Amino acid sequence: MANQYVDIETLKFLLYNVHELQNVLDQPRFEDYDQESVDLFLNATKDFSDKELFPYFQEMDANPAHFKDGEIVVHPQVKEYMKKGGEMGLIAALFDYDIGGLQMPSIVVTASLYIQDAANNHLPGYIGLTFGAAELIVHFANNTLKDVFLPKMLTGEWGGTMCLTEPQAGSSLSDIATAAVLTEEGYKISGQKIFISGGDYQGVENVVHLVLARIKGAPAGTKGISLFVVPKNRSNTGDGLIPNDVTTLGDFQKMGQKGYCTTHLSFGDKNDCQGWLVGEADQGLKYMFMMMNGARIGVGRGAAAITMAAYQASLKYAKERPQGRSLTSSGKKDATQEQTLIINHPDVKRMLLLQKVVSEGALSLILLSAKYHDLSITHPDAAERDKYLNLLEVLTPIAKTYPSEMGAVSVSNGVQVLGGYGYCSDFILQQYHRDIRIFSIYEGTTGIQSLDLLGRKVTMNNGKALQLLSVEIMNCIKEASTYDELAPYAQKLSAKLRLVQDVLQFLLPFAQKGDYERFLSDATVFMEFLGNIVIGWLWLDMAKNAQNAIIEGDTKYAQEFYTGKIHAMKYYFKYELPKTAALAEVLMNEEILTMASDNEMFV
Repeated sequence: MANQYVDIETLKFLLYNVHELQNVLDQPRFEDYDQESVDLFLNATKDFSDKELFPYFQEMDANPAHFKDGEIVVHPQVKEYMKKGGEMGLIAALFDYDIGGLQMPSIVVTASLYIQDAANNHLPGYIGLTFGAAELIVHFANNTLKDVFLPKMLTGEWGGTMCLTEPQAGSSLSDIATAAVLTEEGYKISGQKIFISGGDYQGVENVVHLVLARIKGAPAGTKGISLFVVPKNRSNTGDGLIPNDVTTLGDFQKMGQKGYCTTHLSFGDKNDCQGWLVGEADQGLKYMFMMMNGARIGVGRGAAAITMAAYQASLKYAKERPQGRSLTSSGKKDATQEQTLIINHPDVKRMLLLQKVVSEGALSLILLSAKYHDLSITHPDAAERDKYLNLLEVLTPIAKTYPSEMGAVSVSNGVQVLGGYGYCSDFILQQYHRDIRIFSIYEGTTGIQSLDLLGRKVTMNNGKALQLLSVEIMNCIKEASTYDELAPYAQKLSAKLRLVQDVLQFLLPFAQKGDYERFLSDATVFMEFLGNIVIGWLWLDMAKNAQNAIIEGDTKYAQEFYTGKIHAMKYYFKYELPKTAALAEVLMNEEILTMASDNEMFV
């Protein structure tokens, strides 16, 4: 299979035209960058991915990471990726110049990581988690900790993780039991963490864990959780490293992403595990969740990338595979005709168009979220920063969920395009199908994201975030309405915005009365409902830009590229957007079926 795992033209069209990267580059923080330098970076990323990621994708699935003799054995390419990725600045890209970073916009780094995820989704997590751990140290740790840990983390010599989940706690972080006891030598850490991605592996000299733990005597619940730096190996009095009593107890063998190790860690079995407090005591969960927007968008990015790679693979197959014959005008097949390529069958086109609208819509959503992140930090006007922060807050759970959930549906359709071959290990679709399944679980399941969206983001600041999002959508509707070909679709999207108001007018009174269980009982349905409408907005925006390019005679991309975007938008509005009517009917149904006080319904 050729290295056609990503659509670079669509990526750049979204980046430069639809989401207007220049608006971000105009901010003083990014004054050293222009479109030419961004192009060079993305092209270098693609070349790097062609050589160092994609060729090892199936090999890493066939030879999974595994636990042996007390350590995690990973594919040798993990070491090469961390080394060369560090040299390219892929870990340091977002950080300030003064700590060795490249000070790049998040939207550009997101585009680069998207290319890597599409090439081989087993590898970028090692860099992503190292970046996430380093980011916590940058924002909240003292200068001593920064000086000790950051230099080698940003170069990829040391890896990093974030350790939240425990065997007895799962997603219920208020039940965290990992303990921190203050001694004359500092804090001693004891406890266990599970499902720790990149928790221990060959290929880096050290792994720096950012660990949530409870200081002895701290309040119960989430208010008593602190954040600690707990390296696998700590510095000795000399220049070397000594073990820090962090033990790998085993790993988890998984359905997919087999080259990306997931570990079970134990801290302090010999009472010699030292941890260093990050920031203030009892503020750990607050610190961790301040970084969670980026982590959740990163999960959505990975799912969107797999969705794109699967689409490219099934599209290539459909253009090469002859099977069956087209129907004649009499409705019968002429057996004397040559077989036709399966891409000529209407139902195969339907499945391919579904993959196209999901993969490109998800990519647009991820890039827009990253743009909002940039502007929420760098815009010179405080009111504008607040606006973009609110938009980022409301989009984040959707950006994590839509690519993960609809991406799985899209990849499943890709398997179907290949028919029986799609289920066979000789073809790559089955691997994408297995790999993407975890993304709706990473960094908070779909149910948790849905509770966040409806329970927090919709209601915060008296609904300000959703109001701002509605304004953005209405602006797009007004602009699209000026084009005759797009006006009917703009009207359809406008009607869906009114439907959102109808649904919320039905649901919000439950919250106002304090009946939060009823208010949130169908939160996941609401997530699907609103996510569908948001993607409809992004497709209308793409079609608007494509239509404008056609009218102006823009030849940056081929005419077929622009007409293809408009056709895909029409597909979305015919096949996907109407599903919101059924979802709204569910959401506004008076009957309650999931809140019974007992479990007799399952007998």
